[in-house]
Amino acid sequence: MKPRSEFGRIAGCLLMAAALFIMAAGPVCAEAEMYKGFRKAKYVFLFIGDGMGMPQRSAAEVYLSDEANGGSQKLLAMNQFPAQGVTTTHAANRFITGSAASATAMACGIKTNINFIGVDPELNPVPTIAEVAKEKGMSVGIVSSVSIDHATPAAFYAHQPTRKMYHEIDVDLADSGFDYFGGGGLVDPTGKKSKAPQGDALEIAKRRGYTIITDKTEFMNYDGGKLIAYNNRLPDGQALPYAIDNSALDISLEEFTQKGIDILSKNKKGFFLMVEGGKIDWACHANDAVSAIQDTLAFDNSVKAALDFYKEHPKNTLIIVTGDHECGGMTLGFAGTVYSTQFDVLSKQRLSFQAFTDHIVDKYKKEHAKDGGDFNDIVPMLSYYFGLETQGEGPMVLKDFELAELNKAFRQTMKGDKIKAGTQEYLLYGSYDPLTMKITHILNQKAGIGWTSYSHTGVPITTSAMGVGCEIFNGFYDNTDIPKKIASIMGVEL
Repeated sequence: MKPRSEFGRIAGCLLMAAALFIMAAGPVCAEAEMYKGFRKAKYVFLFIGDGMGMPQRSAAEVYLSDEANGGSQKLLAMNQFPAQGVTTTHAANRFITGSAASATAMACGIKTNINFIGVDPELNPVPTIAEVAKEKGMSVGIVSSVSIDHATPAAFYAHQPTRKMYHEIDVDLADSGFDYFGGGGLVDPTGKKSKAPQGDALEIAKRRGYTIITDKTEFMNYDGGKLIAYNNRLPDGQALPYAIDNSALDISLEEFTQKGIDILSKNKKGFFLMVEGGKIDWACHANDAVSAIQDTLAFDNSVKAALDFYKEHPKNTLIIVTGDHECGGMTLGFAGTVYSTQFDVLSKQRLSFQAFTDHIVDKYKKEHAKDGGDFNDIVPMLSYYFGLETQGEGPMVLKDFELAELNKAFRQTMKGDKIKAGTQEYLLYGSYDPLTMKITHILNQKAGIGWTSYSHTGVPITTSAMGVGCEIFNGFYDNTDIPKKIASIMGVEL
């Protein structure tokens, strides 16, 4: 099946008409009139919310509004940008894209195949907008809340046939010459999983003049040159903790972004900074709405750091906020609650699905490996960590059928069977812990949030822009157009 079917073209026309209607009724890009004829962007920010579609942005905003001022409306920073576009995401060889293909589209301006990094479908390396900026003499930074060699950040500095070649990507990072890398760590710097190790990527980076920092105090006080910085605590896959699990000792995505601004802005020729909110996607894969919302809010706080910089340099700064794809098929509306939504119940969740599984469920499984455990032991945990009650009145009280579903999931968890795709268990729990998944599903449903998938979806996403030349990000276009638009405003060619 071709990526753009007849149905896809019809849907595209309808979405374009909707986008044009919104644009006609909404605000114009003030900078287009204020700085008419001034097209060059000296400072460029590209924010990519991995897995962040329209539902994720809306859910975070509704949650924020429920939390603030007794439920009065409070907008995300990214949703207040004067330019708002609709962007398609398909890959060269599949309608529903992956992060590698989508990030390559946004870095290089081409369609490529699933899992390809910085190369075209014939595996030819293609220059990225970040590399072009570096060649122009600008400083370049890459920030991510997941490992810095994950698909999205890698697509801006690496050129490999698959995103799984972490060691080769790590060496590409060390050889990139970029000025700043911040966020998560490296998955395979020494080449333990590589067929052809090329040495320790971090040692190579040191020889290339990079300072490597993992301590927060040292990081916050750093005022030097080329830097690779990652959080001291990387609990899963060399990624930062979920925002909901952050402690004061952790470096936040906003702090990584601000440090990038501090380092890169020393260059009088300007800079290009890409920031990824990668764990939005991971939370949505696991259908954990609260963790996804909290990471979206953390991502929006990073956008605010760029906005503060913009206020000081309005005539030559461009900020773009987009997503690589939607994840989870998140819907704001659940059949069981009809038209009712109660986002305030989400505030009862204390930790991410990952932390609950790793520190609570796995510990309980280990302690009760022989006797199989007792579901009654779990009831206090439901109340403490998620606000779900078995007695009393109100929206947080579990119904009999919900308790039965939780009991069934508990038994599945204690059995420890591996869940395979295509099975009934997979449809219920994905590849995650059954008990944790059932808890978050029930809590999400009580709020009025539903999910259709544990994977990506093919729906278009929102691209927002603010600053010099931002008006060209209005309308309906493909993700390959994003770097081309950026290049035109920077005055360079891909």
